[in-house]
Amino acid sequence: MDAPTGTPDGDADFDIVPPSAIRTGRATDAYFERTETTLDHAGVNPRVVAEVTRQQFPTGDFDVFAGVKDAAHLLAGLPIDVDALPEGQLFDGGPVLRIEGNYRDFAKYETSLLGFLSHASGCATRALEVRRAAPDDQVLSFGARHVHPSIAAMVERSALLAGLDGISHVAAGDVLDYPASGTMPHALMICFGNGHQEDAWRAFDDAVPADVPRVALCDTYSDEKDEVLRAVDALGENLDSVRLDTTSSRRGNFEHIVREVRWELDARGREDVGVFVSGGLGPDDLRALSPSVEGFGVGGYVSNADPLDFALDIVERDGEPCAKRGKLSGKKSVYRTPDGGHHVGLAGRQGPANGESLLRPLIRDGELVREFDLEEAAATVAEDAARVGFAE
Repeated sequence: MDAPTGTPDGDADFDIVPPSAIRTGRATDAYFERTETTLDHAGVNPRVVAEVTRQQFPTGDFDVFAGVKDAAHLLAGLPIDVDALPEGQLFDGGPVLRIEGNYRDFAKYETSLLGFLSHASGCATRALEVRRAAPDDQVLSFGARHVHPSIAAMVERSALLAGLDGISHVAAGDVLDYPASGTMPHALMICFGNGHQEDAWRAFDDAVPADVPRVALCDTYSDEKDEVLRAVDALGENLDSVRLDTTSSRRGNFEHIVREVRWELDARGREDVGVFVSGGLGPDDLRALSPSVEGFGVGGYVSNADPLDFALDIVERDGEPCAKRGKLSGKKSVYRTPDGGHHVGLAGRQGPANGESLLRPLIRDGELVREFDLEEAAATVAEDAARVGFAE
């Protein structure tokens, strides 16, 4: 069967828009193509300033700005100038990215640009919520299975950007040059059969490399406490942690179960064995369980985050302020003040006292002028979250 028109051979096997379509601007809404056709026919191509915003005025409800790396590579090479907030900056209103250039030079890229920013920022904001809920515990991203595999690397990068300690998706790890984490699923336990949990734990211990933590899954067939104590006996000093991933319909009082497991481990002198929990967890769960555990696997709460509702609007045309109804005309600047305030004002006007200007060069005449370091961006998130009191 021939591949559909416009897709490389083999890409038709999956419903995935190929990178080539994104780079050429084919990954757009149809009305942008018709806009280009109309403007070209009329000989109209104004010099504009366009801004990406979520809220016009600061609201006090902060989100994490993410997806900047992909957005930058999308726009690089176009004859435009772009300024943007630093990757990982928190914001609660005003522009996060600004484009200056002739409109037809970037019009068809709006759809992909907003998609890159909106989805990653939503995931990063959710990831920061869980990070702040358990600041002293290990928190891993386990949610790639809940999303289309073509965006797994975006989910995992957003999680790391927000300060999570690890990811689970192997191919995403290849893209990000970051090792994937994980030990055993229930499927492994079931392959050995009910009553043979010890065989599964020992086989894992014998098979996997020494640098992989020995984390025994302990809720497959019987009571969590029972399986935990059996894992302790089976693996002895090799056991690093136990993981509870109890199905929600069987949890009862999950906090009590976790505390009971911790108690029984301590009573047997196994304070060295950590308790790791996963399965449908959100910030409230992390706060409640944190005193009894050493780590969490968080899935859908991060990966299933709603994309932020960004929009791109022209705010200046041929040097004159302009905007559609409900949007603020004129080129703008945004600032962070030492007290954590986020301020929006017209560019070229005096900003707030001691305010730090946040919109910084990203692209100049098509050339990418910023580098992207994930650790540096994660540090930006942590610092700014503390400054604005995120999720306190």
